[in-house]
Formats: sequence, C-alpha cells, structure tokens
Amino acid sequence: MHCLISMACDQNIAQIMKLLKGGSSSYAVKQRLFTPDFDWADDYYAVSVSQSQVEMVRNYLKKQEEHHRRKTFEEECQLFMEKYGFIRTLG
Repeated sequence: MHCLISMACDQNIAQIMKLLKGGSSSYAVKQRLFTPDFDWADDYYAVSVSQSQVEMVRNYLKKQEEHHRRKTFEEECQLFMEKYGFIRTLG
C-alpha cells in the first residue's frame, strides 16, 4: 500500500502505521474484504517528500494499479532503495 500523508510535528511513523493498520483492518473485517488469515506485514518504510513533489506523488498514486501490472512492489521497492542508497534493516 502506498500512502501520501501529512504528519503533525508530534507524530511519528510508528503511530501513523498503528492508526492505518488498525483502522483499515477494522473496516476490512466489517466489510469482509479479506480472508480470515489476512495479516499486515511487519515491515514498512517511509520517505519524506518536498512540497514541490507532492503533485507528482499524487499522480503516481492515482496510477499505481496500472504501474504494478508492469513491475511488482518488491521490484519497485528494490530499485527505489538502490537508487537512493537505502539499506534494509530488520528490527
């Protein structure tokens, strides 16, 4: 899942993820959108986006379903991490 979020200065990524996972899981269960064995992944990552790039990110998000027909999330994630020098850590 890709999200574009504006955070308050007193929030952190872990708090945001807890709210996203909890709220969406509750909704999905009520709507019966997932199989009973659905579970969120333990890992996630976040990057900051400058105000000048927000519209570009919005446009990407609008087309992500089409985009992921050509490239899997894992492929995209790996390329992104390599391009920007991120290192995947566990824990």
